[in-house]
Amino acid sequence: MSGPLLALRAALIGLFAADTGLARLMGGRVRIHDEPPPGAPPVYALFGPAEMRDDSVDGALRHRHSHALILVARPGSARTALDAADRMAALVAQSPLALAGHTLVLLRAAGIAVHRDERSGEARTTLMLEAVTETP
Repeated sequence: MSGPLLALRAALIGLFAADTGLARLMGGRVRIHDEPPPGAPPVYALFGPAEMRDDSVDGALRHRHSHALILVARPGSARTALDAADRMAALVAQSPLALAGHTLVLLRAAGIAVHRDERSGEARTTLMLEAVTETP
Protein backbone atom coordinates (compact mmCIF):
# COMPACT_ATOMS: atom_id res chain seq x y z
CA MET A 1 0.00 0.00 0.00
CA SER A 2 3.00 2.36 0.28
CA GLY A 3 3.35 2.59 -3.51
CA PRO A 4 1.52 5.92 -3.93
CA LEU A 5 3.39 7.46 -0.99
CA LEU A 6 6.79 6.52 -2.41
CA ALA A 7 5.77 7.60 -5.92
CA LEU A 8 4.76 11.01 -4.57
CA ARG A 9 8.05 11.40 -2.68
CA ALA A 10 10.03 10.50 -5.81
CA ALA A 11 8.09 13.05 -7.88
CA LEU A 12 8.66 15.76 -5.25
CA ILE A 13 12.39 15.04 -5.19
CA GLY A 14 12.49 15.35 -8.98
CA LEU A 15 10.52 18.61 -8.93
CA PHE A 16 12.64 20.24 -6.25
CA ALA A 17 16.01 18.98 -7.53
CA ALA A 18 15.40 20.54 -10.94
CA ASP A 19 14.85 24.06 -9.59
CA THR A 20 17.94 26.27 -9.63
CA GLY A 21 16.27 28.92 -7.45
CA LEU A 22 15.63 26.37 -4.72
CA ALA A 23 19.17 25.01 -5.06
CA ARG A 24 20.52 28.53 -4.55
CA LEU A 25 18.41 28.97 -1.39
CA MET A 26 19.70 25.63 -0.08
CA GLY A 27 23.38 26.47 -0.52
CA GLY A 28 24.04 25.33 -4.08
CA ARG A 29 22.10 22.08 -4.40
CA VAL A 30 18.81 20.62 -3.23
CA ARG A 31 19.30 18.06 -0.46
CA ILE A 32 16.33 16.06 0.84
CA HIS A 33 17.04 13.27 3.32
CA ASP A 34 15.17 10.68 5.39
CA GLU A 35 17.39 11.39 8.42
CA PRO A 36 19.64 14.31 9.35
CA PRO A 37 22.97 13.78 7.59
CA PRO A 38 25.86 13.85 10.10
CA GLY A 39 27.88 17.03 9.75
CA ALA A 40 25.94 18.38 6.77
CA PRO A 41 25.62 22.15 6.72
CA PRO A 42 22.09 23.59 6.48
CA VAL A 43 19.95 24.42 4.53
CA TYR A 44 18.66 20.90 3.86
CA ALA A 45 15.27 19.18 4.01
CA LEU A 46 14.11 16.08 5.83
CA PHE A 47 11.08 13.96 5.07
CA GLY A 48 9.00 14.33 8.21
CA PRO A 49 5.84 12.53 9.23
CA ALA A 50 3.73 11.22 6.37
CA GLU A 51 0.36 9.57 6.37
CA MET A 52 -1.66 7.90 3.64
CA ARG A 53 -5.28 6.83 4.08
CA ASP A 54 -7.68 5.00 1.84
CA ASP A 55 -10.10 7.44 0.20
CA SER A 56 -11.60 5.16 -2.45
CA VAL A 57 -14.81 6.29 -4.08
CA ASP A 58 -17.04 4.85 -6.84
CA GLY A 59 -14.64 1.98 -7.51
CA ALA A 60 -11.60 4.23 -7.89
CA LEU A 61 -8.67 3.26 -5.67
CA ARG A 62 -7.79 6.62 -4.06
CA HIS A 63 -5.49 7.69 -1.26
CA ARG A 64 -5.41 10.91 0.73
CA HIS A 65 -1.89 11.93 1.79
CA SER A 66 -0.38 14.33 4.28
CA HIS A 67 3.37 14.90 4.17
CA ALA A 68 5.70 17.13 6.15
CA LEU A 69 8.99 18.43 4.78
CA ILE A 70 11.23 19.84 7.52
CA LEU A 71 13.79 22.40 6.43
CA VAL A 72 16.76 22.98 8.72
CA ALA A 73 17.96 26.60 8.76
CA ARG A 74 21.45 28.01 8.86
CA PRO A 75 22.52 28.95 12.40
CA GLY A 76 21.15 32.34 13.37
CA SER A 77 18.80 32.60 10.40
CA ALA A 78 15.34 31.03 10.55
CA ARG A 79 14.65 32.89 7.32
CA THR A 80 16.92 30.60 5.29
CA ALA A 81 14.62 27.62 5.91
CA LEU A 82 11.48 29.74 5.53
CA ASP A 83 12.63 31.05 2.13
CA ALA A 84 13.32 27.50 0.93
CA ALA A 85 9.91 26.29 2.18
CA ASP A 86 8.19 29.21 0.42
CA ARG A 87 9.95 28.27 -2.83
CA MET A 88 8.92 24.61 -2.44
CA ALA A 89 5.30 25.67 -1.84
CA ALA A 90 5.39 27.83 -4.98
CA LEU A 91 6.80 24.94 -7.03
CA VAL A 92 4.06 22.61 -5.79
CA ALA A 93 1.42 25.18 -6.79
CA GLN A 94 2.91 25.82 -10.25
CA SER A 95 4.08 22.43 -11.46
CA PRO A 96 1.98 19.44 -12.45
CA LEU A 97 3.63 16.21 -11.33
CA ALA A 98 3.62 12.78 -12.96
CA LEU A 99 3.74 9.87 -10.54
CA ALA A 100 5.06 6.47 -11.57
CA GLY A 101 2.12 4.05 -11.59
CA HIS A 102 -0.35 6.51 -10.06
CA THR A 103 -2.34 9.59 -10.97
CA LEU A 104 -2.02 12.76 -8.93
CA VAL A 105 -5.48 14.24 -8.44
CA LEU A 106 -4.54 17.03 -6.01
CA LEU A 107 -1.35 18.44 -4.51
CA ARG A 108 -1.22 21.58 -2.41
CA ALA A 109 0.79 23.25 0.29
CA ALA A 110 -1.50 23.18 3.31
CA GLY A 111 0.65 25.28 5.63
CA ILE A 112 4.05 26.39 6.87
CA ALA A 113 5.20 26.43 10.50
CA VAL A 114 8.43 27.77 11.98
CA HIS A 115 9.84 26.27 15.16
CA ARG A 116 13.07 25.63 17.03
CA ASP A 117 14.39 22.12 17.68
CA GLU A 118 14.52 21.62 21.46
CA ARG A 119 17.69 19.50 21.48
CA SER A 120 19.86 21.29 18.93
CA GLY A 121 18.41 24.80 19.08
CA GLU A 122 18.25 24.85 15.26
CA ALA A 123 15.50 26.84 13.60
CA ARG A 124 13.32 24.69 11.39
CA THR A 125 10.47 25.29 9.02
CA THR A 126 7.89 22.61 8.30
CA LEU A 127 6.05 22.61 4.99
CA MET A 128 2.84 20.58 5.17
CA LEU A 129 1.63 19.08 1.91
CA GLU A 130 -1.71 17.43 1.15
CA ALA A 131 -2.35 15.21 -1.83
CA VAL A 132 -4.85 12.83 -3.36
CA THR A 133 -3.71 10.02 -5.66
CA GLU A 134 -5.48 7.36 -7.66
CA THR A 135 -4.17 3.98 -8.69
CA PRO A 136 -5.35 2.69 -12.07
